[in-house]
Amino acid sequence: MFNNIRVEISFKDFEQLKKKLDFCLNKNIYKLNIPCKGNIKKDFLVEVVKFIGVKYKHLDVIYHYSFYHQFHKNNSLSYQMFLEFLELNKLYNRGNEILLVSGSKKRDQFDVLSILENLKLDISKKFKFGVAFNPYSFNDIDCTIERSRLIDKLNSYFVQSIWLQSGSEINQLSKEINFLNKIIVNSKQSIDKDIHLYGSLFIPSKQFLARFKFRPWKGVYLSNKYLNSLEESEKITKNILDFYLKNNIIPLVETELSTEKQFANAQNFFDL
Repeated sequence: MFNNIRVEISFKDFEQLKKKLDFCLNKNIYKLNIPCKGNIKKDFLVEVVKFIGVKYKHLDVIYHYSFYHQFHKNNSLSYQMFLEFLELNKLYNRGNEILLVSGSKKRDQFDVLSILENLKLDISKKFKFGVAFNPYSFNDIDCTIERSRLIDKLNSYFVQSIWLQSGSEINQLSKEINFLNKIIVNSKQSIDKDIHLYGSLFIPSKQFLARFKFRPWKGVYLSNKYLNSLEESEKITKNILDFYLKNNIIPLVETELSTEKQFANAQNFFDL
């Protein structure tokens, strides 16, 4: 099962990074995502790319690039640093796609859409990126904006993959996947037909539910039914996982998997 998913890892320093990478390798987990948040940004993110590219070059790593966290003084300098990161990724990570995110607070003229527009003048369309999409926008206005932004991103022709935000409402997820399939299949030549879909997934636990209820994450919608019962959250998550697999959506596990107990819990969950 773990051969068909991706796993996200977070860390505070190189010692913790090495420990988690070695653990993943020991469990035959080779497809990893590294977020751009907390300590993992700017100079440290650059050094991480070099470190993994030299010492763990056989791993399949997708880096996230947050234009909020990667801002340097002004838009011009920040954009130049982004171009340098692309070259770094080509050199140390075989030019794997990068997941672009605007961040929790969009910066004026320095978000995913504005960057994709600027890139048309700077690099070949051979370079591909991933972009985020939240299928759980229940407000009609928010849903329209989210869909419109995604279409604009796809029309750049730089997009190779769409990464779905996590949530608990499978009916809403199904509705938006139908929308995605329609715009990709019926698109004009500007949209790449061979787009991969990834779906975020959290393995529920009492600790996760308690933390989320105390401090909800922006953009992540989990129903009261999900949050108030571990049994219900496991059932809902398993249904979403089944939906992902039936619709060729590759799961991205964002739950921490760096100890034997966490790995065992994940195995038990996928075997439900």
